[in-house]
Amino acid sequence: MRTYKFKRVAIAFGLGFGTVAMAQSETPPTASSAVTQNTQSTTLGQVVVTAQRRSEILSQAPIAATVLSGSELAEKGVVNADALQFVSPSIVVNNFGEGMEFNIRGIGKAETSAFTTTGVITYRDSVPSFPGFFQGEPYYDVSNIQILRGPQGTVVGQNSTGGAVFVNTNNPVIGGGYNGFATASYGNYSDVGFQGALNLPVSDTFAARVSIFNERRDSFYSITGPNGTSYVGNPGNVRQQAARVSLLWEPTDNLSVLWKTDSADLDMGAYVASKPQNAFATIPGTSNPNPSYSDLFSVSANAPQEARDKFTRSILKIDFALDNGVKLRSVTGYAKGTSKWAADFDATADGLPARGPWVAVPGNKTWYVKADETQTSQEFNIISPDNQPITWLLGAFSIRNVYDFPSPDGTFEINYDTALAVGPYAPYFKYQFNGSVPQQSQALFGQIGFALTPDLKLDLGARSTTSSSSNSLTINQVGTAIVQNQTAEERNTSYKVSLGWKVSPNNYLYALKSTGFKPGGINLMVAPGLPADPFERETIESTEVGWKSNFADGKGHLTMTGFYNDYKGFQVSVAYPLAPTFPVIGNATGNTRVSGFEAEIDYKLGALTLDGGISIVDSSLGQFYAVDQRFLNVPACNQNTGPSSSSCINLQGRQLTYSPSLTYNFSAKYDMAAWDGKLSTIVNFGYVAEQWASLFQNALYGDRLTERKILGAQMTYQKGGTSVTVYGTNLTNQQYVAAHWLVSSGNLDFAGPPRQYGIKLTQTF
Repeated sequence: MRTYKFKRVAIAFGLGFGTVAMAQSETPPTASSAVTQNTQSTTLGQVVVTAQRRSEILSQAPIAATVLSGSELAEKGVVNADALQFVSPSIVVNNFGEGMEFNIRGIGKAETSAFTTTGVITYRDSVPSFPGFFQGEPYYDVSNIQILRGPQGTVVGQNSTGGAVFVNTNNPVIGGGYNGFATASYGNYSDVGFQGALNLPVSDTFAARVSIFNERRDSFYSITGPNGTSYVGNPGNVRQQAARVSLLWEPTDNLSVLWKTDSADLDMGAYVASKPQNAFATIPGTSNPNPSYSDLFSVSANAPQEARDKFTRSILKIDFALDNGVKLRSVTGYAKGTSKWAADFDATADGLPARGPWVAVPGNKTWYVKADETQTSQEFNIISPDNQPITWLLGAFSIRNVYDFPSPDGTFEINYDTALAVGPYAPYFKYQFNGSVPQQSQALFGQIGFALTPDLKLDLGARSTTSSSSNSLTINQVGTAIVQNQTAEERNTSYKVSLGWKVSPNNYLYALKSTGFKPGGINLMVAPGLPADPFERETIESTEVGWKSNFADGKGHLTMTGFYNDYKGFQVSVAYPLAPTFPVIGNATGNTRVSGFEAEIDYKLGALTLDGGISIVDSSLGQFYAVDQRFLNVPACNQNTGPSSSSCINLQGRQLTYSPSLTYNFSAKYDMAAWDGKLSTIVNFGYVAEQWASLFQNALYGDRLTERKILGAQMTYQKGGTSVTVYGTNLTNQQYVAAHWLVSSGNLDFAGPPRQYGIKLTQTF
């Protein structure tokens, strides 16, 4: 097995020609990057990254990062966060519609819960995006995406343990004239889409930009009702629309004021789920056919379904440069949205699963969530000039995020409607809570850099953070009334030290030591009068070394990185020790480690451009005992001491969830002159190895997610400002589980998109 894995790695590295320098694409601007000064790519080999609040040449900065321009995102078929895992190494995304586990280097979010924060922060135009709901937001009119790996926090707003993703949309261009683009598309599943943008030069100091997005698509799924009858609910038909208005005012050379407002109505119809056991042709351990066997897109349901997100987000960014070159920056963010999800929670039309995965009893189990989420943030920076022997940055940051579940319609509810019930169907068979969950943090941070010599630089950074989380909820726990009002607070100090050495014009070495943390929180109460135990913060200490090189006279670029992470307090979803039916969040007591290697490389040979990347990750959980909550009526288990038994499992040493041992990606692009225009052919491939969705690693319950092998291609003919693109994604039509949801007494699988293909017509002007 090890020999086989080594061969796979060798093949992947031999074929993969990376992405880190491919943001330096020489391709002229297309509709995806149309007429913008924002794309952080300059000439080949000079990618500029701005995620650390100052402009830095990526090949000479002590960070591991991937930068993708808007045109590259279009060429690689990246239309939302899910697709990032197939174009950049070390990224894994498991999206179950309303929530997402986003991990970089196996670090980020291992738990399917809105009450745990993520270790990978996504920024939209410098402002942290929603951390819980609203995960299906599309990418449109994007300038670039910058992916930073490793702990972040000494130069940017919010602290992170796994990394940060900066999604930067196109800004208005003052003096840029009336210009923009319009793209219309049609594909299988009756997929009809339109997006466009228009730059408006109002005056010589003021400009505006308007962007729109619209898509309508039929469902991927075939859903049947009870006993094979027609399903009468929404099968998952997509109806999405979004718009953005951007205003830029620059009255003087020293002052810039940027305001952006996004609004989106994302109707996914349904987040359709299936039981993991449906994937087995025969019942494991027997030769008996599995009566519920089906593919991921042929499912059954007997409850109405709905999945819809609506939100509005505004950002205000003010930059003022003093005469001495020092820059003052303020970034303000406000976002408010409503998320609604109704589902057939047992993912069957004819019954509820019993205590084993292969037997069902008559009944139905439904899920309903309607929540409001409001987030406000404020960041202030004082930034020194870039061209000084000593550079520095000071920052202050505050963020508040509130989940509201206002009764009666705004609520979290699971209804257990079963024929085995005794007495009337009533709240006794309902789990529900209403109320609010506010989370907030404040931080002071800073970093200073010393140019010890023209080629050697030392950077020192620190961050102090105070955070709190509260549960103010009324809970109906299958007939038992519980009132919870609890708050947890914590403080943390983290640091960063890096040393970068420009060995020669074509070689750069760096070493980095940094720490980070992810806040803890409050579990839901499971018994009256018994306060819930808080779960503690995660802390991480990361060591990283890297080499960046240019070769073949600047036609090729290579980055290699090694990293080792030491975790303390790793957050784990487990069964409540005194009542193992209910899941709670706990912390591993021993040290958890994550280590690995990354490489990205690109090479341009005439009209042919090759790029790719690879990541190898090894992870091991610290000391932890737990009960699998899918098995009911088992004895209690102490998470620190056990002892080990058939139900109390010692999870020490197990591979972390959503931390596959291997990811890689590669692409090839060939440009040629044709018919007085240009014909470009692009082939992309992304690979994510098998991963565990649960630390219990029970394959019969679907905990093992199979490898993802996604092949895409497109061909574009461009003449002047007009282009026609024929595209295809997941060309092999691989069926794969995009997310596995472990919930009390069961599991649900959510499918990744099947093969899609179509045509796009784009006009730039």
